[in-house]
Amino acid sequence: MFSRITGAVVERSESTVLLDTGGGLAYEVVLPPCVADKLRDSDSTPVTLEIYPTFALEGNSGRFTFFGFTNAIEREFFEALISVASIGPRTAARAFAVPMARIAGAIDAGDHAFLRTLPGIGQQKARDIVAKLQGKVTKFLLIRDAEPRAEQTIPGFAEEALAVLLQLEYKRGEAEAMISQTLERGPQIRETEELLTEIYRTKREQT
Repeated sequence: MFSRITGAVVERSESTVLLDTGGGLAYEVVLPPCVADKLRDSDSTPVTLEIYPTFALEGNSGRFTFFGFTNAIEREFFEALISVASIGPRTAARAFAVPMARIAGAIDAGDHAFLRTLPGIGQQKARDIVAKLQGKVTKFLLIRDAEPRAEQTIPGFAEEALAVLLQLEYKRGEAEAMISQTLERGPQIRETEELLTEIYRTKREQT
């Protein structure tokens, strides 16, 4: 099963796009509203989407559904949502209606009221999401604008944190600067998740 697809948007509906990949093949991809907004002006132009495939039985046959995302971190956030027992793929896709960092912030803060404003998320699902994911969404909170900084070196154990920040579309120089400055303030940090948590805490205090 493929995990990435590149093609031209030749048709679209409210929640799907049809990607023509050439050679007579076109794939229907379901897009969360937040992702669809990013691709609003991409008709007939090549786009690349990270894919999360699902398979469901329908009577005596089965059907594949492909959910699309603009980067691997968005797909990972979607996977986190569907790890909640009461949240299926289509519910997770509908709920992904505002930027990922906003949803992750509500989860981290235990903001049930905001989560209930998301399409398809009622009171019980909001509680389930917080119970399952609170304290586990640090990396998704970091997809924010940052001030450019000079390039700096980082120790080997922080390479995974650097990779996460690069996927969140930070420039390498600013990502390395955030890591270096965080390690200067906390030289005892030796784990990726701890490092990302401290970076987010610092950015939150600065806003």
